[in-house]
Amino acid sequence: MAAADRQGPTRRLVLAGAAATLGTGLAGTRPLGAAEQSWSAFLDQLSVEARRLGISPATTKQALADAELLDQVIELDRKQPEGRLTFAEYKANVISETRIRRGREMLLLYGDLLEKIRFRYGIPVQVITALWGVESSYGARTGNWSVVSSLATLAYEGRRSEFFRGELMAALRILDAGDVALPDMKGSWAGAMGQPQFMPTTYLAYAVDWDGDGQRDIWTSLPDIFASMSNFLARSGWRQGQLWGRPVLAPSHLPSGQKATVAEFAEAGVRAQDDGPLPRSAMPASLLRMDGADGPAFLTYHNFNVFKIWNRSDYFALSVGLIADQLKVD
Repeated sequence: MAAADRQGPTRRLVLAGAAATLGTGLAGTRPLGAAEQSWSAFLDQLSVEARRLGISPATTKQALADAELLDQVIELDRKQPEGRLTFAEYKANVISETRIRRGREMLLLYGDLLEKIRFRYGIPVQVITALWGVESSYGARTGNWSVVSSLATLAYEGRRSEFFRGELMAALRILDAGDVALPDMKGSWAGAMGQPQFMPTTYLAYAVDWDGDGQRDIWTSLPDIFASMSNFLARSGWRQGQLWGRPVLAPSHLPSGQKATVAEFAEAGVRAQDDGPLPRSAMPASLLRMDGADGPAFLTYHNFNVFKIWNRSDYFALSVGLIADQLKVD
């Protein structure tokens, strides 16, 4: 889920499964702890707000007429994981041989298109492919929830009502612009949309009509999907020609979070994963240790932090980077 609603590693893994396997939930019963006003009164209030924001009354009426109060969305939003996944557990689920093999197949199928988009935005093709794979399994798992109903439910429920209310207004703007038809505006239970899993505000800020058909289609148009993802990373500060980071072997006395140049880390005894020397580079880096002092260690660079603008989870950012490394063609 890009930018607007970032989740931790455990939460994101739950989201990935939920988006793919759950239906639209049971509607109609008012959730425990919801706002005191009725659902219908709440929808009326949303209509007034949308009109004030300049959204067409016809668009709003159509979108909210069939909006359902989804109890299952409330349950998913409130569900607290019993324990936190270790990075090793997360990695085993996300960085699978199947995902890597499929990524290589996608690069062969869409390499020419990805190269054209890389030329415009400067984002490596393997990075876009890896990000696509982690977010939606190359478009296979995008979620089948009504984005309008999900966002309206979460705005009504109250725990993060202001955030989701803003996302709902953004979704209505997207519908008003004609970029997607209401029946096709599907996504995760939390409102993340399409193959890159953009929240509506992220869509409005970064989605691109690469194929020139007048619509920014992140659901079915691969040119628009790849260009939109590339635009997000480019405008978030991606530095061309730089790595995201690298796995390393680090002495146990060096703490996670330590900052220095790559050359200074080398002098402190940090070595490449294959036990070879690090380059004598002045590039700023940060040491990241996962699963404690005996777990894997990484030097992360500026582009790693760009991944974290997309999703703040270290697990997510490391997974995208590690998959991209395995898709890289020299």
